[in-house]
Amino acid sequence: MVRAYSIDLRERVVAAMAAGASARTAAAQFGVSVASAVRWSQRQRRTGGVAPGKLGGHRKPVLLPQREWLLARIAAESDLTLLADLAERGVKASYGALWLFLEREGLSFKKKPVRQRAGSSHHRPQADAVAQVPEPA
Repeated sequence: MVRAYSIDLRERVVAAMAAGASARTAAAQFGVSVASAVRWSQRQRRTGGVAPGKLGGHRKPVLLPQREWLLARIAAESDLTLLADLAERGVKASYGALWLFLEREGLSFKKKPVRQRAGSSHHRPQADAVAQVPEPA
């Protein structure tokens, strides 16, 4: 995983820009990208510091508060549009959030009931190499 640049480096780049150097000059001097220098300078002006924001972490599932309602709705009617129902309740969720919720609950939806499919020829019993022909009597 990528690590954030050190606070010391960030402070030196921002100090150089505050002393009058352009973002390009300061970035070239310290070996960082121009975009990083600009972002650090903006962060310094906005927050008063150059410390990096939080990286990664666990996000609480969006649909967790709606769990009981969703499971009851699915049990009552299997063919429904959950995203539209959630939008009516004022819950903003994406397809990905909904499918992740369903996966965590162990639910899956098939278009048709599971049927016996035709297998490949490798799964059928082998036919005899030569057909048995009755001998003449």
